[in-house]
Amino acid sequence: MKDQHKKWLYFTLLCLVWGSSFILMKKALLGVTPIQLGALRMVFTAIFLLLVAFPSLKKIKQKHYKYIFFTAITGTFIPGFLFAFAITNIDSSIVAILNSLTPFNTLIFGAWVFGFAFKRSQLFGILIGLAGTLLLILKGADLNPNQNYWYALLIIIASVGYAFNANIVKKHLNDLNALSIVTGNFLLLLVPAFVVLSFTEFFTTFDLENNVLMKSLGYVAILSIVGTGIAKTIYNKLVHISDPVFSSSVTYIIPLVAIFWGVLDGEKLSVLQVVGGIIILLGVYLVNRKK
Repeated sequence: MKDQHKKWLYFTLLCLVWGSSFILMKKALLGVTPIQLGALRMVFTAIFLLLVAFPSLKKIKQKHYKYIFFTAITGTFIPGFLFAFAITNIDSSIVAILNSLTPFNTLIFGAWVFGFAFKRSQLFGILIGLAGTLLLILKGADLNPNQNYWYALLIIIASVGYAFNANIVKKHLNDLNALSIVTGNFLLLLVPAFVVLSFTEFFTTFDLENNVLMKSLGYVAILSIVGTGIAKTIYNKLVHISDPVFSSSVTYIIPLVAIFWGVLDGEKLSVLQVVGGIIILLGVYLVNRKK
């Protein structure tokens, strides 16, 4: 399969998987705390990757580990907890929408910190996508006046972390395959996540007969294996064969999938939010449009 076709295949898969992650987080939080959710995702993902992809660690050289550590912190550890806290106070669909700031931050920090060039059409696409995102946020706040939108700041911070992650992978880890990067990330995160989890009293209060808890752990397992382990590997492959701005523009489509699941779960959706979604799609097209 040609890289152009692979690029759109990976893009579509990530939209579907990550767009479904927000409703899974919302369901998981019925039985665990935000800190437990963030830590459990990392522990589950680390165990899964080390079981199925341990040999990929042999490809990591000493020079890579510094950058793998940075991507682990900025792309997984910090955002994992920030998203869990945000979803306890804002609808899952709105959190997904706020995450659409990632392409904008990827473009800005890519040019400012990493020296990447970008096309004018990409900048226009980013701005148009942001306009659609703003429309979705404002209408969402109008439909849900009782929600605490200060928690939106957590998602903005997480989007900056994702921006650094994408640019570091492209600039400093482009010679390392995607599976090795992700497995290396979670190898480094396993112990810190386990330590965090131990301080939440998860192990002392664990009860196999607690049906709510067991359902939550099922959602966490799906999030960890599919939404984190497999999806992050696909994302790193996408960064390798395209560019950080296009790869991060997946976060413009994610809200559409998240809103679909949110509506099925009883969250509200307006016609203006549908219009905002169409504007976002136009932005994605411009980000990837060839001259």
